Amino acid sequence: MSKKTGYLLGIFLTIIIGMLLMWFFCCGSGVTSDNNVMSDQDNQSQEVVAPRPTSMALAIADPNGKLNFSIPENFDFKISGFNPITPIAGSIDEGIGKLQAYFNDNENKAKYLDITGYYDTDEDNTSAFPNLGLARANAVKNYFVSKGMPSAKINTYGELLDSLVADDTIYKGPVAFKIGAYENENGDAEEMAALKARINANPLVLNFNTAQASISLTAEQRQKVADISRYLDHVSGSSASIVGHTDNTGNPEAHVSLGLKRAEFAKGYFKRNGISETQLQTSSKGDTEPVADNATEEGRAQNRRSVVTLN
Repeated sequence: MSKKTGYLLGIFLTIIIGMLLMWFFCCGSGVTSDNNVMSDQDNQSQEVVAPRPTSMALAIADPNGKLNFSIPENFDFKISGFNPITPIAGSIDEGIGKLQAYFNDNENKAKYLDITGYYDTDEDNTSAFPNLGLARANAVKNYFVSKGMPSAKINTYGELLDSLVADDTIYKGPVAFKIGAYENENGDAEEMAALKARINANPLVLNFNTAQASISLTAEQRQKVADISRYLDHVSGSSASIVGHTDNTGNPEAHVSLGLKRAEFAKGYFKRNGISETQLQTSSKGDTEPVADNATEEGRAQNRRSVVTLN
């Protein structure tokens, strides 16, 4: 091969290699960059947007009257909590004042206020009520009563609402309000009479471990607590009786005292769950009224109890 031919071949190879390098760094890297961009876009499209925390205003309206107001503040609760977070906003007290004045102006009409508390399935219910929603509504009712609203004019309900979204560890205003009117003014009285008869025919019985005063409620017992609370709220001058009982083991002289301690413990438990202690009367029968045979452990367990009835 001549020098001239070799020189031309070298130039040709240099051109070819240069073109390949240009394609690799320009076109090839461009394709990679486009792919990366597409990958980033895909990742962005797959990102889950966190839902906004629930925030319910305190709104009260009478569809058949002239009351209609709404304020941004409401009763807030910690996750799994059933007592409102304090302090309560001053605007809420002002709203309750408007509601109280409205009820006073319409005293001759059978109006009532429904309070519905909401809860989520992921929450733990540590209250004495069937669900956290009802416990929350009962706590809000107690606040209304403390501001002068008559408890007989307030109904409480609990409702599952899985769309609730907490703001960190707090639910903002999981409570709703509605004003209604009884078609029959005696309807509530008749309902309460039937409720009392049902409770006393099948009273709430709380059983205790030996020498202990702990309470663990079943679903049926929680419903009875809710029924007792409702009756005490709606019947003026009403009260409940809590009678403590024991088995016959140990010192007989201590049985009356132990039974009373169990009754007092139950009273304190109800108080912590928003039932007025002034409506709860306690006493003890010791081991004098067994309901089962004290010769067996099963029988003694049934005799260690407190029984709650309506007076």
